[in-house]
Amino acid sequence: MIHSAVSQVAITAPASSDLSLRRSALKVSNASQQLYNVNVQEKSWAKVLTVDLKSNNLRSRNLHLICKSVQQASAPKVSVSPLKLEDDPEPPLNLYKPKQPYTATIVSVERLVGPKAPGETCHIVIDHGGNVPYWEGQSYGVIPPGENPKKPGNPHNVRLYSIASTRYGDFLDGKTASLCVRRAVYYDPETGKEDPSKSGVCSNFLCNSKPGDKVLITGPSGKIMLLPEDDPNATHIMIATGTGVAPFRGYLRRMFMESIPKFKFGGLAWLFLGVANSDSLLYDDEFSKYLKDYPDNFRYDRALSREQKNRNGGKMYVQDKIEEYSDEIFKLLDNGAHIYFCGLKGMMPGIQETLKRVAEQRGESWEEKLSQLKKNKQWHVEVY
Repeated sequence: MIHSAVSQVAITAPASSDLSLRRSALKVSNASQQLYNVNVQEKSWAKVLTVDLKSNNLRSRNLHLICKSVQQASAPKVSVSPLKLEDDPEPPLNLYKPKQPYTATIVSVERLVGPKAPGETCHIVIDHGGNVPYWEGQSYGVIPPGENPKKPGNPHNVRLYSIASTRYGDFLDGKTASLCVRRAVYYDPETGKEDPSKSGVCSNFLCNSKPGDKVLITGPSGKIMLLPEDDPNATHIMIATGTGVAPFRGYLRRMFMESIPKFKFGGLAWLFLGVANSDSLLYDDEFSKYLKDYPDNFRYDRALSREQKNRNGGKMYVQDKIEEYSDEIFKLLDNGAHIYFCGLKGMMPGIQETLKRVAEQRGESWEEKLSQLKKNKQWHVEVY
């Protein structure tokens, strides 16, 4: 809905566009005249078209706005509001519970992966109106519509999703949260056909949602993956598989995109992302831009299991990338670096085995080292 008090809105379209805004939706806040643009175009940046709602005139101007989930700022840092979101000494926790969830609104659903990616992953922006604030690294619970088949008459159980945006959201006004969701589907091993009756209820609900749809959310929850900000020059090593990259996207936007008076990052952020192939990379444009703009503060290593080989000729997984840089990683950990792991729980055994082998090669006990990392609060794991 566009409020009548607003005379102009800005909408993005590729510079070469014929001005047809496919699959778009607009929402403008009367208080802040903040743009919510749901333009699912492939281009990362575009000219901004200004529509005068009074005269219906359309003109182009060279202005860049943060109004698409995978866009980056044309300037190194962009302003956010309200800065009062920085004031709370403790993170918000469980403001809304399963018996009394908050009814939020879907702003956009955007496919993140290319045609050759196995499966579909979507970036979903949810409008919470500023009523369900969160910190980077926390999760929202989502209650899909319908009845719980295991408990007739009761709603579905809550599904937790790591939040993929900063506390200011993709539109930088503190009113939205973004989720990175892979559609869970089941294929019959005999026929090879998809069986909708066994598909993931919540992931498919979210990926099938349309702008304006309502969604019940709980939370925020979690303190394990909060970004420690007491030392703005600290080192943060982030290891993700697939949608486990969600919290790290929030970290990196806070570090490299947003202008935060109380947090000016000057340390090192090192992201390892493991996916199947190039088409499966998530938020790659954002991360690549940080790499270009902040080469001294950001490192980015991809492990593409179906396209790359490890040094033994096998598939390249994140643990192989970790082993490749193991000496450097261990030295950083010895100097107080934080290390984070997020993704499917199946990622951890291989990573643990690799770290143990490397530690033994260095003449160290991995059990003792791990115990010390946990004691120092350097070790952060969230798997599902």
